[in-house]
Amino acid sequence: MENPKFKFLEHTADIKFQAFGKTMEEVFENSALAMFNSMFDGKVKEKKKFKIKVKGKNSESLLYNFLEEFLFLLDSKNFFLSKIKNIKIKDDELMAEVSGDNVENYEVHLDVKAVTYNEMFVKKNTDGWVVQVVLDV
Repeated sequence: MENPKFKFLEHTADIKFQAFGKTMEEVFENSALAMFNSMFDGKVKEKKKFKIKVKGKNSESLLYNFLEEFLFLLDSKNFFLSKIKNIKIKDDELMAEVSGDNVENYEVHLDVKAVTYNEMFVKKNTDGWVVQVVLDV
């Protein structure tokens, strides 16, 4: 069954997905959920909380920096995302509250090394917003 928040696309070596949302905030949230879903497709508990703040020079760099922040939290704090709350985007700056758990509590089946700019886009369409991301695995 296809998830209405995001879908995975064919890619030779990496993971490529598109995420969807009625607002820019929602599409960014769904892109982070898609990235973590590529690593683990079960339910993650909400035991740890962080506030994050990232900037970008445009929508693509903001999305890139947003997703990279989660890889940084995964590497530095063993943080595995469950939920994003109070996400706000203004003037290419994003703030959000995120919750999740220790990655050790889950059987992660894929290691995302990096977010790439390859084939990345952030577009407004008739249904809201769509983004495309390729992850280096």
